[in-house]
Amino acid sequence: MTGSDFLIIGGGIAGLSAASRLARHGKVVLLEAEDALGYHSSGRSVTFSHFGIGNAAVRGLTAHSRSFFETPPERFSPTPLCRTQASLYAATEEMLGELDLMHREISHFTDQTHLADASEIRARCPVLKTGPDALVSAIVDPSGLRLDADALLQSFAREVRAKGSEILTGRRILSIDRAGTDWRVGTEAGDEYSAPILVNAAGAWADHVAGLAHVRPLGLEPMRRTIIAFDPPEGTHIADWPFVHTVRGDFYMLPESGRLLVSPVDEVPSDPCDAYPEEYDIALAASRVEEYTNLPLRRIAHSWAGLRSFVADRVPTAGFAPDAPGFFWLAGQGGYGLQTAPAMAEIVEALVTGGDWPSKITGLGVTRKEIEPGRLFAANS
Repeated sequence: MTGSDFLIIGGGIAGLSAASRLARHGKVVLLEAEDALGYHSSGRSVTFSHFGIGNAAVRGLTAHSRSFFETPPERFSPTPLCRTQASLYAATEEMLGELDLMHREISHFTDQTHLADASEIRARCPVLKTGPDALVSAIVDPSGLRLDADALLQSFAREVRAKGSEILTGRRILSIDRAGTDWRVGTEAGDEYSAPILVNAAGAWADHVAGLAHVRPLGLEPMRRTIIAFDPPEGTHIADWPFVHTVRGDFYMLPESGRLLVSPVDEVPSDPCDAYPEEYDIALAASRVEEYTNLPLRRIAHSWAGLRSFVADRVPTAGFAPDAPGFFWLAGQGGYGLQTAPAMAEIVEALVTGGDWPSKITGLGVTRKEIEPGRLFAANS
């Protein structure tokens, strides 16, 4: 039996960033089922921080996290964590109401946006279709951040280990039970670990972990999302193109290492699994390329899928379970896990250790009541 002060299940960005904060207060043991960190959602994200997704709480968490990415703690990472890249949220005539609403919501968190007409849309991304039957207006946000997911994952892991805590991969959980004041976790390999505080950061598997511990589930909904990658026409310079989204949320396109990444922004309900793209969703992505751009798509070089897990109100959740002392939820990050990780890690540290709710997060409109799991159970009671 290996004992510690904090036991974390899940080695994605949520678990690792929380571990780096909790390791300041005691020994952490983090258990990851796969042989690599960030194998599922964290390692399959397009890793872009922007204000065009989520609700006000998500945007507040995103805003608070920006300074960490732009100016990380000294010696946190040997390489930069981000670079600036513009976002462009485009609309057809029938989407203009949604564009206006998004612009007003984003403006609460950044004063750098402006509205662009069809000519500016073409200037920023020449392959986008514009005109009366296509895109007519867009929000341009030059403050988007392209994040380095691997640098974030590995840097948080180094911090955890440097503080004398442990990160163990290939530890698939078999059992969880309560032994006195401790939670005791057994793995398929026969190892056992214990701690008075168990942090459930298992992503799409978080409700399954709760079931093993006989804790009431959050009602997580894992959703599959598909991305395709293809080469632009020879001689096309794409490096300076923005991260393009439709405000309706049915298409995005991002330049990446000389290729274009495209998603139909699909949300297909899924059981927790190692997600793979399905032919229909690949075809849907290709059709959206044809619908919104003038690009020829002759060959798809690569495709993949990942799971995004949501709770009912789509706000990332952190806090102790009302029905299980010492069982701490860190789940429901949806597609915002990377861009909100620094803020959520501060929240975890405060809630687990009994510290004050971070005042800067309050100033961005994010309250403790919005984040803690009790809100979800109260809504269903």
